[in-house]
Amino acid sequence: MKAIGFLKCHPADHPEALLDLDIPAPSAPEGHDMLVEVRAVSVNPVDTKRRRSEEPKDGPRVLGFDAAGTVRAVGPACTLFRPGDEVFYAGVVNRAGSNAEFQLVDERIVGHKPRSLSFAEAASLPLTTITAWEGLHDRLGVHEGAGAGEALLVIGGAGGVGSMVIQVARQRTALTVVATASRPETAQWCRDLGAHHVVDHKGDIAAQLKALGVKPRYVFSTNTTARNWDQIVACVAPQGAIVLIESQAPIDARQLMPKSVSLHWELMFTRPMFGTPDMIEQHRLLDAVADLVDHGRIRHTMTRNLGRMDAARLREAHGLVESGTMIGKVVLEGF
Repeated sequence: MKAIGFLKCHPADHPEALLDLDIPAPSAPEGHDMLVEVRAVSVNPVDTKRRRSEEPKDGPRVLGFDAAGTVRAVGPACTLFRPGDEVFYAGVVNRAGSNAEFQLVDERIVGHKPRSLSFAEAASLPLTTITAWEGLHDRLGVHEGAGAGEALLVIGGAGGVGSMVIQVARQRTALTVVATASRPETAQWCRDLGAHHVVDHKGDIAAQLKALGVKPRYVFSTNTTARNWDQIVACVAPQGAIVLIESQAPIDARQLMPKSVSLHWELMFTRPMFGTPDMIEQHRLLDAVADLVDHGRIRHTMTRNLGRMDAARLREAHGLVESGTMIGKVVLEGF
């Protein structure tokens, strides 16, 4: 089957950063696995980080997490899907990725594709949606309908995860949502997704929040946490909670002690990577989001479609993600 992978770590613009491959197709699915024909994928920062830092030792590595496609075969333990179903999912870090014509994936982390979306549009959603949902509901503990009179600060509101945090918070909670953005176009994107307020993360975040009369009980930091850490500590309410999804530089968690603020990590790969007893929650949340999409309450975040999947276009997509200026998600579809 056709696939895209890498043999050595290179910058995204290097001609061998990603290569067109012809590799064996997956074997017949067993257990809870399904064989999915991949119709579209999107690129996330985790793709680019692994390409830059994890040189394969046993042949080419196929990356890719977000995917939308069609089920072609199911394992004997499968009960949620059947061949022909259209699905979307985010995969897991310790299995072969979605940058291939076919992929084996556990049905318990797969959702039914929103009927109202194309494969390309649906592929923009899974990883960021799971991260936003788990971070908000499972880590911060803000449950459906809760949060009246309280505020959530979203650091990096126009990125892939931030875009979904804004939407999930607005559609499933009563929180006041404040997003950060530094350009007119990213600020407008956040407002269009439902943010009540937008502040500039290149300025004094705490001072801007004070001017708005907002003291966030919750903070969802999607990027550059270390750079913004002092501002986060200054603005979070006493007995509040912070969730982080990246750890590229150290932070001093001891600064949270005077306010008794709790600190949480969110990695959406945890459930499938460790086979936790509740990993089926990812199937359930993706189905719930698909329903919200089909009822017009949540929208996809695809902003760039680079067309058919090949190594050159995927290198371009990686470069866009690495630029740090992307609004929403970049997608490729079809081989």
